[in-house]
Amino acid sequence: MSDVVSPPSPAALNPADTGTEATTTTATTTGIELYGTRRDVVVVRVDGELWDLDREIPAGHKVEPVTVAEPDGLAVLRHSAAHVLAQAVQQVNPDAKLGIGPPVTDGFYYDFDVETPFTPEDLKNLDKIMGRIIKEGQTFRRRVVTEDEARAELANEPYKLELIGLKGGSDTDDNGENVEVGGAELTIYDNVRGAGRETETVVWSDLCRGPHLPSTRLIGNGVQLMRSAAAYWRGSEKNPMLQRVYGTAWPSKDELRAHLERLAEAERRDHRRIGAEMDLFSFHDEVGSGLPLFHPKGGVIKRVMEDYVRQRHIEEGFSYVGTPHITKDGLFHTSGHLPYYSDTMFPEMDLEGSKYRLKAMNCPMHNLIFASRGRSYRELPLRLFEFGSVYRYEKSGVVQGLTRVRGLTQDDSHSYVTPEQAPSEVKHLLDFMLSVLRDFGLDDFYLELSTRDDSKPDKFVGSDEDWAAATKILEEVGRETGLELVADPGGAAFYGPKISVQAKDAIGRTWQMGTVQYDFNQPKGFGLEYTAADGTRQQPVMIHSAKFGSIERFMGVLIEHYAGAFPAWLAPVQVKLVPVAEAFDDYVKDVAAQLTARGVRVEIDLSDDRFAKKIRNASKEKVPFTLIAGGEDAEAGAVSFRFRDGTQENGVPVADAVERIVAAVAERSQQA
Repeated sequence: MSDVVSPPSPAALNPADTGTEATTTTATTTGIELYGTRRDVVVVRVDGELWDLDREIPAGHKVEPVTVAEPDGLAVLRHSAAHVLAQAVQQVNPDAKLGIGPPVTDGFYYDFDVETPFTPEDLKNLDKIMGRIIKEGQTFRRRVVTEDEARAELANEPYKLELIGLKGGSDTDDNGENVEVGGAELTIYDNVRGAGRETETVVWSDLCRGPHLPSTRLIGNGVQLMRSAAAYWRGSEKNPMLQRVYGTAWPSKDELRAHLERLAEAERRDHRRIGAEMDLFSFHDEVGSGLPLFHPKGGVIKRVMEDYVRQRHIEEGFSYVGTPHITKDGLFHTSGHLPYYSDTMFPEMDLEGSKYRLKAMNCPMHNLIFASRGRSYRELPLRLFEFGSVYRYEKSGVVQGLTRVRGLTQDDSHSYVTPEQAPSEVKHLLDFMLSVLRDFGLDDFYLELSTRDDSKPDKFVGSDEDWAAATKILEEVGRETGLELVADPGGAAFYGPKISVQAKDAIGRTWQMGTVQYDFNQPKGFGLEYTAADGTRQQPVMIHSAKFGSIERFMGVLIEHYAGAFPAWLAPVQVKLVPVAEAFDDYVKDVAAQLTARGVRVEIDLSDDRFAKKIRNASKEKVPFTLIAGGEDAEAGAVSFRFRDGTQENGVPVADAVERIVAAVAERSQQA
């Protein structure tokens, strides 16, 4: 329940009241007066905007307490920790110039212009200095300034001076600048030592939009600096390279410890490390950043994924098509991508007097397939699907293994439907997508609905009516699934809203997987039409969907989800055969032939390694089934069946072993 700060009235405020309702006896009050006895309240939300607890609140405003357990409260704690980091850096190095310091997922960062990069020893020292500042209990105090005052005070901070000119601008949303400036006024936050005493002193200041915790002491001991890295100022390669220090911050030391344990587990599951250990893929400077090469074993996983999803699309009523990797760039003008998407496309190429582009998306070419002949309403839904290789100019700083690449293959599909068919088609695609995720062992997910940012009409196309209708359809279908539907305001594509599936992996991390996007723009731009039942020409609705998103990213997620221990149907090597001695080589070769004849992927270890090492190697390679054969096995026509968890069954008849393995593969069991 929200608080409402009423106009002046005879009612008295009880400062000790820890509830959620209060009234004032004067025209103004503060969050401290309303919630001063609640240690968990770190800021207040006034008419939907976060305010510092000591900021005066005029009468008649809606006020809500925000606790550190809430996302907004935790973000304030982390942003306050970023300020303490910046103060510590300038305490050690007064010549360090300040960039920005926003809260981010699981923590915060701050950018600095310093002469030499930070070392691990530097971070340890900064951690200690931050601890002293936190323990000292400095007060964060907000101060409104004019632009001229801010420029005079920050004359030696060139990056802050640049941000002052952005106040209230529209280009402060993407790179963290909105923690510094925005809204109707500029503010500076002072860190005050001995606040309220005659000896109080401002020890450090920073341009900041706020809000902050009342005191550094509330940051507590759940803070730790993690690493440093180079980063371009405001995310542009045209700007100076700064040094970015990352930290993590939590409400308690126990929560910090749990986070560090999760990070350690994530490191053990890092798909880049596992990919190298299992010989799945590699990257090479000679090829280029973000362009993976799949090795034979990685190629097996990729092929299994492709075979599976290709067959599923056919079963779901899609027709398989193919389109080239490059096209004249006029096609992307027609689709609307170049005006809205050009910064993520590779540069144009000149060829025979025409300009070409590497394909960044498949939909424009699918539109041409639709438009290649007349279409009747009887053909709709018309569903087209391909494995389309596309190329995105991702900035070098965000390219990461398989999960963020520049060359990717999408299991891309487009459904052309009548407006009346759109809701059922969206449902069909969502059900299809969720069943794919479940088959691959991902069954903990929620949905995210990305909508238009109405404050930035120049970034989106289409009428208000089109957006409202499309958003309503996606929202209704999303809720019908029974899954949690989370709002993502402003996250839509320029041509229409979308629903994405956010799936949790084995250690609770959330990954964005496939999407369903409603497009009323491209059919209009391409002049797509079908003949309706009454003989009139009508415009179809186009619905984009990708079940994996991209094969590369999906594979990276699966590697980390399974820590490389794929279920048998996905494993690059499903069975490893190990003879106890050379005398049994021919016997295991015969067993291997029986398995291969049934479509099982088999390897035989005929190396000179000792038997125990062969078993260890099979375990390190995360092979689902290891079949061992010695003298007793050969005499009995059997094998010893060793599982990935180290358990073993001896004397299993070869025919039974083959059938068990074939069944596990066919069932797509997640147990092996």
